[in-house]
Amino acid sequence: MSSAGTLPTLKAGMVGFGMIVDETYRPFFETVYKEDLYQRSTGPVAVSLDAVASRTGARAEKYLAESGDKVGGFQSFAGDNAIEEMIEAGVDFACVASPDDRHFDACKKLLGAGVHVIVEKPSVLSLQELDELVALAEKNNVTAKVVYHKLFDPDHKRMRSLVYDGVLQHVNNGYCSLLEPKAISGKQFAQWITGRNPGTYVAVHYIKLIDFSFGGKLKTITAAGQRGLVGEKDGPTWDSCQMKMVYEYESGREAAFDIQTSWVTPDNFPGYVEQEVQFRFDNGLWNGHSRKRGVECTVEDKTPMEIKNSLNNHFNAPFVEPWNERSQRGYGIEVIEQFAKEVAQIEFGGPESERAERLAQIRSLDYNDLSADRQTVAAVQALEAILEKRAQGEPDCVVRVNDENGGLVLYRPGSSEFEVLYEGTV
Repeated sequence: MSSAGTLPTLKAGMVGFGMIVDETYRPFFETVYKEDLYQRSTGPVAVSLDAVASRTGARAEKYLAESGDKVGGFQSFAGDNAIEEMIEAGVDFACVASPDDRHFDACKKLLGAGVHVIVEKPSVLSLQELDELVALAEKNNVTAKVVYHKLFDPDHKRMRSLVYDGVLQHVNNGYCSLLEPKAISGKQFAQWITGRNPGTYVAVHYIKLIDFSFGGKLKTITAAGQRGLVGEKDGPTWDSCQMKMVYEYESGREAAFDIQTSWVTPDNFPGYVEQEVQFRFDNGLWNGHSRKRGVECTVEDKTPMEIKNSLNNHFNAPFVEPWNERSQRGYGIEVIEQFAKEVAQIEFGGPESERAERLAQIRSLDYNDLSADRQTVAAVQALEAILEKRAQGEPDCVVRVNDENGGLVLYRPGSSEFEVLYEGTV
């Protein structure tokens, strides 16, 4: 980080260079390369993509060769030691967008080296891993954040605003659905989905939306799923899954939430993904549907494959602005920009003597801080454990949170035996 005699600068690293990079991280770094990041407390701050760490380096180097002067160039590191080489090259913050079962190792190396981190959802797959990363961030005085871009969706922000202001009162139950096309499991992520499930990858968006918007204490998790399309019908790889979470609130009342996810929706489905939420309150009802909020488009020989009939322009879309400048914007990019502003606030938002206070303030943001991800990670860990037992021939297991036997405890139906997944308090 440089601020003496030059524009304050944040050097960024990127771990992984797959589809989500092209959709959100690439346009962010291209934009801040042209226009400095700005907020009143810091003034203009330069942000540069200095290094990329990936398994093969192929996609990163292809982009580097084709991008011209869009990001100003970066070092591409590949192989088993790519992250260590990126750290040695010198970065101030890093974005981790590798497959979810690789998040922990990457974040551990980065936080251990004193690098600010933002990681794609789910942050990690167990509370044990979460505890270790939070402790590392605290020890090295850096931030550890999670990308939950759906919290930036205007529809979800509006719903939470009504809850926050007491207009919608006490949630009773909810239903969420997010269905991905077959290309997700069959092409984009085909190399890492073995033994995985779309709930961990997708449901986590809604787990966090529920946890952040309504508060409360997570009590119980159950789950089921289907197999046989992207893997063997009796194997550990899941086509779709359905999970239920029960929360308890300060009033003593409970609410149940059902989340359905899949990555085997036909590729010629008219929308990129099918997303739907419904929440019932004491005094109201909230319905949201990504394909029914106003835009349909048909282009001969292009829709619904090359271009989808239903467009989510809020998430991320390329535009020609009224002044004829090309841009790419949306809430999928805004969440990364906000993280960069938070890092800039810590490092350049005032005198060095007050850095600890600024760091504490940024850590207190429970929409994205790793320390506030406990109930979301608990739900993910429970989901994975339940599906694993189901694949082993033990269906209908239940995970309970913070009961007399532990913080996260799996129970088998008809058996007095139980398995403690996490001993501490969730």
